[in-house]
Order: sequence, then structure tokens, then C-alpha cells
Amino acid sequence: MAVVDPYKSGMFKKDPYFKKKDCEGELCVVLDGKFEGRKLQLMVPRSRAFLVGDIHELIATDEQEAAPGAEVNRIAYWGFFEVDKATVVAVDDEITIGDKAVGRIAGFDETHMPNHLNVVIKVEERVPGAELGLELGDKVRIVKKA
Repeated sequence: MAVVDPYKSGMFKKDPYFKKKDCEGELCVVLDGKFEGRKLQLMVPRSRAFLVGDIHELIATDEQEAAPGAEVNRIAYWGFFEVDKATVVAVDDEITIGDKAVGRIAGFDETHMPNHLNVVIKVEERVPGAELGLELGDKVRIVKKA
């Protein structure tokens, strides 16, 4: 019997994450870089487990069509954060750094796995972490969309 991916097959007709805990962590690296042709391949699954101690990269894109299964080219690097409170993070979850809401999860790219996951975030304007004024230790919080 063939394995069926519920995301690829379109089995989910609504958000299956009725309730979930927030993901919390803090920035351990601030990045400064921007590219036009990055060619990130967002994986089809719309969620990933974020475990305590995991370190993941935060990457911003102004490509509003960015979604699972798509290629993302216009990016700005924000930084890496370490997970302090584990949960499942999903597409469309909202991300806050410090006390500022900064965007929504567009999807995930596995280019550097198993080292780290690229978390791609939809934003209005692509600005690198250094220009945003991000600081080491800034609190990162990812919550289910309201």
C-alpha cells in the first residue's frame, strides 16, 4: 500500500491545528544579508516540530505568493534562534521578535538539514536582521494565527 501525504493529496480542508502551544526562543545570531535569486524550495508539509534546543534560521521574503511547494528567491537574512519552548510551527503562524509582530510563516526549506531548518517568513519589506536592529537575546515567539 502506498503512503499518502495528507498535505500533497489535499486531504486537509481546514486548519487541523485546532489548539497548540506557542513556540518561544531567543536570537543567538543576527545576520546581515539580502539576495534576489536564493532559490529556496519550500517543502510541501505545512508544519514542523520545533524541539527545545533546536536552532533554526529566520529568513524574510516579500514574495507574498510564497507558500508550501513554491520557490522563494527574494530574501533577507534575519538570524538564528534557539527554541526554549517546543511545539509544532505551521504555515501562517505569526512571528514576533522582541515586542514587534514581524510577519507570518510562509514555509520551510530543508537545504541545510540536519544542521538547521530555514523558516521563511512573509513580510511587507525585506530588511536584513542587522538593519532591523535585532539583538542577541531578543525573544522570538511564534503563535497560531488569530
